[in-house]
Amino acid sequence: MIYKNSWGFFMSDAVKKLVEGFHNFQKEYFVKDTELFHELTKTGQSPRTLVIACSDSRVDPALLTQARPGDIFVIRNVANLVPPFEVGGGFHGVSSAIEFAVKNLRVENIIVLGHEQCGGINALLTGSHDNNSSSFISSWVKIAGEAKIEVLRELPNAPLKEQLNACAKKAVLISMENLMSFPFIQERLKAHDLKIYGWFFELEVGRLLEFNYEQRKFVEI
Repeated sequence: MIYKNSWGFFMSDAVKKLVEGFHNFQKEYFVKDTELFHELTKTGQSPRTLVIACSDSRVDPALLTQARPGDIFVIRNVANLVPPFEVGGGFHGVSSAIEFAVKNLRVENIIVLGHEQCGGINALLTGSHDNNSSSFISSWVKIAGEAKIEVLRELPNAPLKEQLNACAKKAVLISMENLMSFPFIQERLKAHDLKIYGWFFELEVGRLLEFNYEQRKFVEI
């Protein structure tokens, strides 16, 4: 069934559900915490943490962390990737958002949040979009190309599921390394007022892992 909204456009059941959800938010959340929203309107945002997450509909960083409005600044893209620092041609949506968070908002933490069953990592590892010369996905996921090389070298005979999880974790590490290529991040790291974390959400069992620098592996938080 479809419905018409006030502009005359047809509204699908899926969109109608979102509209109903917003009205529930108004009644059950906004009205009960008007002071928070008044303060955010008055003083602006001052999140302490930037989260770089995947666009996957199953992995919402605000939901996973139960963050309130104003707590986290979020960048979402295919496979939660961070490109290396570069200047010049092209559009730099992710880089500009990172710059804004680090230089303007002065976040104290950056979390790269990867997850199981990532479609972008699957595209990287299987090359499912490589034959399409106009594929944005194929070009984008090549940012983590080294992760694919390492997985195929280290786990050549492992089941695809195991390879995908290993590749997704390595992609998190690549994004963390790429973050450190930004001069303004290097500056904040040297000043010891910025920290970078690598997280990995195990979708099937609901566990959250963090990369341990000393152990050089992901461990449960």
